[in-house]
Amino acid sequence: MTNKRIAFVTLGCKLNYAETSTYERELVKAGLEAVDWTSCPDIFLVNTCTVTEHSDKKCRNIIRKLHRLNPEAAIVVTGCYAQMKKEEIKKIDGVRNVFGAEEKALAVPYILESIAGENGTGNVLEAHCQECTTDIETFFPAYSSGERTRSFLKVQDGCDYFCSYCTVPFARGRSRNMPIDGIVKQAEEIAASGVKEIVLTGVNTGDFGKSTGEKFIDLLKALDRVEGIERYRISSIEPNLLTEEIVDWIASGTKFLPHFHIPLQAGSDTVLHEMGRRYDTAAFESKIRYIREKMEKPGALKVFFGIDVIAGFPGETDGLFQETYSFLKDRIRPAFIHIFPYSRRSGTKAASRKDQVQDSVKTERVEILEGLCNELHQEFINAHHGMKAHVLFESSEKDGMMAGYTENYIRVERPFDASLTGKITVVEL
Repeated sequence: MTNKRIAFVTLGCKLNYAETSTYERELVKAGLEAVDWTSCPDIFLVNTCTVTEHSDKKCRNIIRKLHRLNPEAAIVVTGCYAQMKKEEIKKIDGVRNVFGAEEKALAVPYILESIAGENGTGNVLEAHCQECTTDIETFFPAYSSGERTRSFLKVQDGCDYFCSYCTVPFARGRSRNMPIDGIVKQAEEIAASGVKEIVLTGVNTGDFGKSTGEKFIDLLKALDRVEGIERYRISSIEPNLLTEEIVDWIASGTKFLPHFHIPLQAGSDTVLHEMGRRYDTAAFESKIRYIREKMEKPGALKVFFGIDVIAGFPGETDGLFQETYSFLKDRIRPAFIHIFPYSRRSGTKAASRKDQVQDSVKTERVEILEGLCNELHQEFINAHHGMKAHVLFESSEKDGMMAGYTENYIRVERPFDASLTGKITVVEL
């Protein structure tokens, strides 16, 4: 159909990577050649993020950089930043069209029809796409491909929580999903490609079922039966949605691994209340304790907990920050802390507060938490010295070494051996 070359640039979360990969599969199938962004392609498709002010700035800078690299290329922009700041993006040199969350399904037909129009075989959708939209509540199925070991499978989109600091519900819409049988078919496609591990991803993953009347645990059980997939991870799940029923089932002996990414955001009940979170520190601590009691056996691998924390939320005094620090250090002791300085987002409740924390204070608190994270992560790794674990090695080679991850997400390196690529191997840590 065409000899056009296209490059894909993704910013933000694994959900965006899954969606970009879906764009790529469809466009390559239609005849375009996917190339690296440094190869001066004819088209750039940029999938954007807007979770923080820094994310917005990074998106703008990337788009400008791509235009400088090849001023003749058409730049098509989609994603969350495209949803929130469409008119702002349109003004950037080189941008041909912008597709927000409610229009993301139009990006592929727009690119194909534009090419057809240039070749005299179709009508360019430039004007049409300015008016034609789908619905922000429409579910856009997606999963990542191109890797031999792991795929990110989108099972849910949107969020109904409206936390006081977050614009994601505005950028992604309300919580929704496709039916279980549709997601299982996608998992079967992934298995057919030889991939051994699937990571379930979404905006509020555990909220699966809102639009179909199904349960998240029923999705997990259906995916557990897919032949060819040997391991599953849940990328991120709210503590109130990680139920005891789910934990008990996973602990009973399933393909789901002892690895949980759980957003805490603050270890202070005062701050959690101001954020609009749906739990307190006692409930969070109880959930972590329950999981450890059910899933950690003497001499066996420990559960990996990755915890999200925001530093410098409006009104967070030194005393309230110390509550968070102590909660993490003395009561939770996770394997890793994902730390984010609070970012003021227009349109949110927290943005209008007068008690904003100075940037210098945020930076200092981030550094303190990073120090704690390094301490806790090293402690987690040291606790597994001499244990046996199952590692899924990846195909990439760097300096003669290859790497992979254990069930509980410890990164392991060894001399490169092509025969181990994509295989689960028992190693002594």
